[in-house]
Amino acid sequence: MFVSVILLLVALGVQVGNGEVKEEVQRPGHVSVVIVGGTGDLAKKYLWQGFFELYVKQVRSRNTFSFYGGGLLPSEKATPVLFETLKAVSCSKTISPEQCALLKEQFLRLSQYRQLKTLKDYQDLAKHIEQELQQEEITEAGRLFYLSVPAFAYADISSKINSSCRPNGGAWLKVVLEKPFGHDLRSAQELASQLGSSLKDEEMYRIDHYLGKQVVAKILPFRAGNKKLLDPIWNKHHIERVEIILKETLDVKGRIQYYDQYGVIRDMLQNHITEIMTLLTMRLPLNLSSSEEVIQNKLQIIRSLLPIGKSKAVVGQYQAYQAEVRQELNQTKDQVTLTPTFAAVLAHIDDPQYEGVPILLSSGKMLDERVGYARILFKNDIFCLQSQGSIHCKPKQIVFHFGHGSLKYPAILVSKNLFKPAAMDSDWKEVTDHSDLNVLGLPISEYYVQTPIEYREAYSELIYQIFAGYKNSFVSTENLLASWGLWTPLLLSLTNSYPRIYPGGAENGDLLDVHVKGKEIIYHNEVVIINDDHVSGTSPNGFQVMQGKFRSDEMVSAWAEELVERLAVDLQEAAEAAVYKDGVFHMALSGGSTPLALFHRLAQHHFSFPWRNTHVWMVDERCVPLTEMESNFHSLHDHLLYHVKIPYYNIHPMPVQINHRLCVDEDGGALRYEKEISKLVYQSRFHFVLLGVGQDSHVASLFSGSSLASEHGESLVAVTESPFKPHQRMSLTLKAINQAQRVALLVMGKGKHDMLTQMSRVKNNPDKWPVTGVKPTNGKLVWYIDYDALLG
Repeated sequence: MFVSVILLLVALGVQVGNGEVKEEVQRPGHVSVVIVGGTGDLAKKYLWQGFFELYVKQVRSRNTFSFYGGGLLPSEKATPVLFETLKAVSCSKTISPEQCALLKEQFLRLSQYRQLKTLKDYQDLAKHIEQELQQEEITEAGRLFYLSVPAFAYADISSKINSSCRPNGGAWLKVVLEKPFGHDLRSAQELASQLGSSLKDEEMYRIDHYLGKQVVAKILPFRAGNKKLLDPIWNKHHIERVEIILKETLDVKGRIQYYDQYGVIRDMLQNHITEIMTLLTMRLPLNLSSSEEVIQNKLQIIRSLLPIGKSKAVVGQYQAYQAEVRQELNQTKDQVTLTPTFAAVLAHIDDPQYEGVPILLSSGKMLDERVGYARILFKNDIFCLQSQGSIHCKPKQIVFHFGHGSLKYPAILVSKNLFKPAAMDSDWKEVTDHSDLNVLGLPISEYYVQTPIEYREAYSELIYQIFAGYKNSFVSTENLLASWGLWTPLLLSLTNSYPRIYPGGAENGDLLDVHVKGKEIIYHNEVVIINDDHVSGTSPNGFQVMQGKFRSDEMVSAWAEELVERLAVDLQEAAEAAVYKDGVFHMALSGGSTPLALFHRLAQHHFSFPWRNTHVWMVDERCVPLTEMESNFHSLHDHLLYHVKIPYYNIHPMPVQINHRLCVDEDGGALRYEKEISKLVYQSRFHFVLLGVGQDSHVASLFSGSSLASEHGESLVAVTESPFKPHQRMSLTLKAINQAQRVALLVMGKGKHDMLTQMSRVKNNPDKWPVTGVKPTNGKLVWYIDYDALLG
């Protein structure tokens, strides 16, 4: 049957187009295509049309085909559904109606439905394929399985394919996987391991349909074709920023079961947007057709991305989402979901070529328009004194426009004040008849515009590439795990973050506008709290910094980011005031993990801090060598001192190691540090002391269970005992702390809530609760408490 169909089509003169992709050298013969999930939505919308187009392209080749739609339903129920879908496939404009009707008829004759539920079903399919091959007396080229099923079924189906449906005699096997490829790094590793036990990496094609979009597929060829013009400007000296934006107007009704588990970052940023970013920033391969080189260069970029922390992302959720979740998942009214439907993320590449260049990655549902684009905005060093309307004063940019939006069609646009790009291949054309519209701040007439002559659907493009064995546009196991390694820490940090609520559509206004501050990103404006009966809980951004009293002392409270920002500002103001008055600023800093966010804030944002006039002292230190990771000074150095310009003689680590020994009494390390304080700090009175508080209420390295006041007497520094390893510590005493002009107690995290609740009720008893002994005699104590610690 297969041979007779091809001979008939060739005899009738059916003409087919040639694909752009260079095909893998593979033997001709019969190809069996199996779409598992062949009656599902994706198959109906895209896959059968894509495989029909593949069939049309291959009619005049030496290959024959059979197509199987597989599913869980019995054949009598699913066959009519499948054939209704097959009847709806269409031909390109280059094929006449008569030829198209013939092609569709033959495609239907070559297609059938098979139930694929049990191992026996797969074994029966394999027997059927082998019988057909024997009857037709033709060689088998390969088998292509497209898994259009939920990801949890991949491992089981792959195992069945491996055990029963592998072709014999050197024919190839290709298995196509749809996203999601895991939920985080761990699940992706588990899935990769499960699949790896059944399939080789070269047999798997993880599909990202954005890589099949015509403009996305042309990013590397465009860069290569304009290499001489782009090489001098494709770097940090000329690029102001890179933006990759995918906006949608639709909600997620009907997809809640999937979407509420994944959210916008997993759904769009970890895959589509990350892949596009690698194409824009990766080193150009010497050979664009080398899948291995392209994949390795992508991997290099992913591994060069700086960690994406919580301060590099903002998230939102459209107002009606809560109600949709409750309705579709049958939840009660008090159930709250924090799944974001909008995200904007700031990324940076640790590479000399792109050092400091902000890369803005954003996507969301229920936005003002449906549009996708990547924009490279270049610095413009031309200032027009009078002719501000001149093209030379306008943005210099390259826009890879994926489609939709006001432009409506896919295109690559280069502003005319940049350069005229080289012509694309014969499938593309230059647009010269411009309508009256603007694209990202420029009239379209001020761009050179190139667009595909004929629009081709992304799935059709990728299906042809799978058949050809061309893996450039697919996600390798190594790249997948590297991408999850990048995004998983951010996802974990956002687990309990309240997204900003936005109404949806045009009503969003400027509510989702973002502001890039150094290497961090924040919402540009104050949040507008949306009153809605369906929305409970409050966005963190809805709280302002709050001031009040705690244990009769001053308290400042806010969400963690705002609290750290406020503390950093207060610290700098104290430093500037001290330098103005005394010419010097002495501050003592506590160890542990609590102040790390403050150290980062000071290093990255407070460039005017008077470091040259600042002396940094330690509040406490573990009795370990200062070069070890456990050392408080080691942490302070790595997170702050290394990044600021402070004279080395202004840095005062505690002398816990003397004569190659650690905190030995006869070496007198505590007394030596006390004498150094007395010599340099006027009246031994620090300007600022920063303290943390342990869950057991210990402060500095002063722990309960001893008579702190009587033990240390008039000493400023003491060697103490900790219940935690390492047990020996060196610490400022309560006397040294309480002599300070200002003391800040920084308390962060839900784990501190119980301790704070207890501290709010007890009287001063430093021997039992050391923090209650912090009472500056002629100074000021301020508690800096984040909402997690305060509210629990």
